[in-house]
Amino acid sequence: MKPLMLSRLEKFSKRLKELDFLLTQEEIHNNIKDYCKKAREHALLYPIVELYNNYKKINEDIITAKEMLNDLEMKNFALDELNLAKKRIFDIELELKKLILPKDKNDKRNIFIEIRAGTGGDESALFVNDLLKMYTRFSERNYWKFEIISRSLSEIGGYKEVIIRIIGLNVYSKLKFESGVHRVQRVPKTETQGRVHTSACTVAVIPESDEIEDINIDPSDLRIDTYRASGAGGQHINKTDSAVRITHIPTGIVVQCQNDRSQHKNKAFALKILSARIKDSKLREQQSNTAEIRRLLIGSGDRSERIRTYNFPQGRMTDHRINLTLYKLDYIMDGDLEEIINALLIEHQSNLIENLFSK
Repeated sequence: MKPLMLSRLEKFSKRLKELDFLLTQEEIHNNIKDYCKKAREHALLYPIVELYNNYKKINEDIITAKEMLNDLEMKNFALDELNLAKKRIFDIELELKKLILPKDKNDKRNIFIEIRAGTGGDESALFVNDLLKMYTRFSERNYWKFEIISRSLSEIGGYKEVIIRIIGLNVYSKLKFESGVHRVQRVPKTETQGRVHTSACTVAVIPESDEIEDINIDPSDLRIDTYRASGAGGQHINKTDSAVRITHIPTGIVVQCQNDRSQHKNKAFALKILSARIKDSKLREQQSNTAEIRRLLIGSGDRSERIRTYNFPQGRMTDHRINLTLYKLDYIMDGDLEEIINALLIEHQSNLIENLFSK
């Protein structure tokens, strides 16, 4: 194990002993906030230190087994024990690395997914609809709830853009690597000569903010317009100015919402989206200092960067960040994303481990 990692584990072990002592003191129970904070820290450190203690115990077993190699009668037994211990030590070290990786505080948050048509005209708008179905079906597989917040229909079907909100357990942790340009290669329905066309859509996955106040939006920086909603919704939705458009003047960010008959609810949703977008923009600025750590997964962070190709004639999907190609496109478009997401997560963890413990 690398010295840097050993040093961190020793600090964790020492801190756990301090917390064991502090949590037994009578005065800490008079401060519920402080008690809860230390109890959460204890719960976080305990499994790490337990695994580290196991690691040290197995290291001692390895030393003992090596000493037994000098005994001819015990040599075969010692070799078996040594091989078993080395495998266990390797597995534990890998698990320890994962446990002490920095946690993404947004992983448990709900998300907004914004899908927009790019190059390719009508075919791109149709693919926006396909991606929308892919993500909603994946949500159903995970028992997540989802709702369309805003949409702009194209002339021949599909969407120029659509924004959905997904609510559930660890949503952002699974879908945070979907941001980027998704390219599609297929024969459009309007193509009479059977030629394959290439189109693209942009996907942005943004964690939902807890409170709008988190990013300190000044009401004077907002321009709020109302207008009549379009599309499905019955007579009432088209006769009242229920749709809301909010412009954040300092950043130029514009959001709109028309999914509800209530102007008040649409405004509340629009403010949530605005809050999430501003927070996401600030997060991306901060990530510019750690671009190398996330290079394989989000590149430079620029959403114009192509991340994935869906080739319908060949029935394949290729994720260009990790050079993963799967020949089960029908299943993927039906929401079977687990294999892709797990591969991206493993690569992400490996990259973090390499950068954190390279000394």
